[in-house]
Amino acid sequence: MKRNRQIVLIALFFFSTYRWSLASTCDCNGDGTTNVLDLQMLVNGILASSTSSSFDINQDGKVDVLDLQRLVNVILGIQPCPGQGSTSPQIEGCAIFPPDNPWNRDISNDPVDPNSANYMASMNGSTRYLHPDFGSNPDYGIPFVVVPGTQPKVPVVFDYADESDPGPYPIPPDAPIEGGASSSGDRHVLVLDKDNHKLYETYSSYYVGPGWQCGSGAIFDLTSNHLRPDYWTSADAAGLPILPGLVRYDEAVVTGEIRHAVRFTVAHTQKAFIHPATHYASSSTDPNLPPMGLRVRLKANYDLTHFTGTAHVILVALKKYGMLLADNGSDWYITGGSDSRWDDNDLNQLKTVPASAFEVVQSGPIYK
Repeated sequence: MKRNRQIVLIALFFFSTYRWSLASTCDCNGDGTTNVLDLQMLVNGILASSTSSSFDINQDGKVDVLDLQRLVNVILGIQPCPGQGSTSPQIEGCAIFPPDNPWNRDISNDPVDPNSANYMASMNGSTRYLHPDFGSNPDYGIPFVVVPGTQPKVPVVFDYADESDPGPYPIPPDAPIEGGASSSGDRHVLVLDKDNHKLYETYSSYYVGPGWQCGSGAIFDLTSNHLRPDYWTSADAAGLPILPGLVRYDEAVVTGEIRHAVRFTVAHTQKAFIHPATHYASSSTDPNLPPMGLRVRLKANYDLTHFTGTAHVILVALKKYGMLLADNGSDWYITGGSDSRWDDNDLNQLKTVPASAFEVVQSGPIYK
């Protein structure tokens, strides 16, 4: 409650200080523009515990301070108003794939896969819960680094060169490694060239100056929906990029909205894939095991009213964009960026969400 009052006071200060307006659909008072007059009306609505849909700026079914945060961001030009047109998620001004990319597409109305029940059973849907595989410990999650177009490129040698994009890559010598410099895990390195709109990702990454020794690597053109060749891996088992599927602090907490699907893992998968995945990592031909690239979605009727903060933001996204199966791992683990600012108590709310609250979305042919 104290935080709510603080946000309202900030909004009132904003109202008293700024007087510009812009045309948009977040028009609480119906005068044809979105400006601080709408902000004042929304503050009054929140204080009066209004349930009017005209105040539900973020379209999550509730009227609260999250709507106030979103409206302030709309007026400042930080975020678009929901329904005002498709925009891609961005990192430091760099769009992460086009708006119609599979990672960025709204799948909330897509049909349920006919084999959903069998897939869910094979993923232990009746006994598992969602689990955030990231938190305030900087060794949790997957880190990434943003570099300018002038970042020097260095040689990279790959163990699986036949399915890797050849170097050089613009990886700094001190680029953060998943799990830390001494990690014995997957040791992913993710580098975003924000000026050239390129994403460089490597697996099993070791610095051996002046370059890097890696298991595999992939380069993604973020201006294109082009996929990797079928049956090629990437830095991830499914042949997918990793960065577009991370839950990031700057979006989940700072802007309060995630506009893309989220990466997740399960223990057992099928020897098959669904685009945008291009690779499998299994020898099983069981048709009821999930193929790589399988998309699941939080059911529309799952009640989110008791979730707060970052957990609520994440769950809203899982209803709209879902999750893409990217690797073998622990069941129902979702991946986020490494960041010591995460609030673990907030994220722990996700651990109460049963896997049975999800369903499999029909998303394309299966390649075997």
